[in-house]
Amino acid sequence: NMVMSFRVSDLQMLLGFVGRSKSGLKHELVTRALQLVQFDCSPEVFKKIKELYETRYAKKSSEVAQPQPQQHRSPEALSIHSSYDRGSTVARTSISTTNIDYPALYGKYLNGLGRLPPKVAKPEVRLVKLPFYTTLDELLKPTELVPQNNEKLQESPCIFALTPRQVELIRNSRELQPGVKSVQVVLRICYTDTSSPQEDQYPPNIAVKVNHSYCSVPGYYPSNKPGVEPKRPCRPINLTHLMYLSAATNRITVTWGNYGKSYSVGLYLVRQMTSAELLQRLKTIGIKHPELCKALVKEKLRLDPDSEIATTGVRVSLICPLVKMRLSVPCRAETCAHLQCFDAVFYLQMNEKKPTWMCPVCDKPAPYDQLIIDGLLSKILTECEDADEIEYLVDGSWCPIRAEKERSCSPQCPILVLGSSDVNGLLPTPNGNGENGKPTADVVDLTLDSSSSEEEEEEDEEEDDDDEGPQPKRRCSYEKGLVSAC
Repeated sequence: NMVMSFRVSDLQMLLGFVGRSKSGLKHELVTRALQLVQFDCSPEVFKKIKELYETRYAKKSSEVAQPQPQQHRSPEALSIHSSYDRGSTVARTSISTTNIDYPALYGKYLNGLGRLPPKVAKPEVRLVKLPFYTTLDELLKPTELVPQNNEKLQESPCIFALTPRQVELIRNSRELQPGVKSVQVVLRICYTDTSSPQEDQYPPNIAVKVNHSYCSVPGYYPSNKPGVEPKRPCRPINLTHLMYLSAATNRITVTWGNYGKSYSVGLYLVRQMTSAELLQRLKTIGIKHPELCKALVKEKLRLDPDSEIATTGVRVSLICPLVKMRLSVPCRAETCAHLQCFDAVFYLQMNEKKPTWMCPVCDKPAPYDQLIIDGLLSKILTECEDADEIEYLVDGSWCPIRAEKERSCSPQCPILVLGSSDVNGLLPTPNGNGENGKPTADVVDLTLDSSSSEEEEEEDEEEDDDDEGPQPKRRCSYEKGLVSAC
């Protein structure tokens, strides 16, 4: 009742006292003040309300603790029925609207909800930083989605307007692709958990409406495995293309499923980065000096000789485990225990499409702010172009490891060349002749199994062939003896 009798200046003083937005029409200020009384009425806030009320109605200060008569209510006031619980310091108030379309009722999702003074401040929900989004302004702090009834499907509205500077930033930003600006207004949703920075997480049955149009929300990844539920990429939702880029008020309505878990939403003005920009930034600030990398190699060989590292050295591949191509920008996370690197170019491109930020070598988190470019391996890549693997030695030096090529002319078993005085033993050609068209020597494979019965069969076949054509060259007795001996 005290709050409902306040003028605009009183409402602004009250909201300013707790650090909340003082802008808007009177009915918006009243809604915020009533919300404050119902949910966050600390002794300090209650004392401020009494102080403001006594200032206006000094002659009735003795009646401050009693409900005020109806005549002190604003003509535009809501119909209020309140009861006071002696065991609580907060009045329970139910509000029913008349002819005024209020942007929200009780929920903490109303924009402009700031934090209370430090002595009564509550822990705030924090969202993890996203490498591909640079925050320019916080339009709405992460605020809880509060269900208004027992229905499973809830609606939570929020109203805000962009400043001229913010509008100018959006209009003057470059286009990442047709219709998509690099400066955007994005909606982020996460669990209401103040213990640590939270990752984006959508509630069930989510739908986002901006002004009069619904905004597309990322769908589910299809799952080919039986019994495995499809996963949904929870990313910031770009609202820019549906907003009024002017001083006009924008209305955002989040529809969500109320199934027991608590969620918070926040609005941010961000600049979306590309993988090429992140790579350039990494090349500028993320290169680790070759001498530091060399010292790391020596330390690992000295302290960890029994795991993946040999006692005399450790092998490192120059092939990226992501794309099986030669490394161009060798990179790894500082938190990784291995010396093996992956290619920063492909790693950033893959996380731009589907952010996971997991090391492809050890499958542990490798966030962007932990990435370093290995200066020593970068130098090795320029000096060693004919090898796909190198070995680090205990003194920090390295040597290339080249794969031994198989001998194309060395069979697994020896062969015996007979019937030619040429020491080079000319090999047969496809037409049966050697060099210069001369007949070549017969070649006998000593590993072949032979028997007298096989020889007799071969002689019988040769005799049969004599009747049909010219007789082929016969083996000498010395050659037959050798074959039989084998």
